[in-house]
Amino acid sequence: MRLLTHNMLSSNIKGVTNGFPLKIEAVKVIEKEVDFNPDFLRNMFSKLEWKPLVDAARTMGYAELPEEVESSMLESDDFLRRLHRALLELHLEEGALICPETGRRFPVIKGIPNMLLNEDEV
Repeated sequence: MRLLTHNMLSSNIKGVTNGFPLKIEAVKVIEKEVDFNPDFLRNMFSKLEWKPLVDAARTMGYAELPEEVESSMLESDDFLRRLHRALLELHLEEGALICPETGRRFPVIKGIPNMLLNEDEV
């Protein structure tokens, strides 16, 4: 699972009001090379929740994103390459996503998060 996906997931358990961001428990993280596309990154930038992205990247062992950002940074090739690596090349292969409110664990197996809810959670 890419951090781009993680940045858009939340816990939808019935009654949960604070289901974002899901905490990451990484057991296995891999890197997969992806073609660099600066236009895609510039378009996605406004849709990202920055602090959760930085925290998730650090949880997965990547500390190259700045704490604070501004749109002018999108002109920097260095910044875009760091963002690219974090969003698209780091993959949570095995582990879990954890609801920040309930502690419910959603397993990630072979890079696929299982976000299915039990009957009593719907």
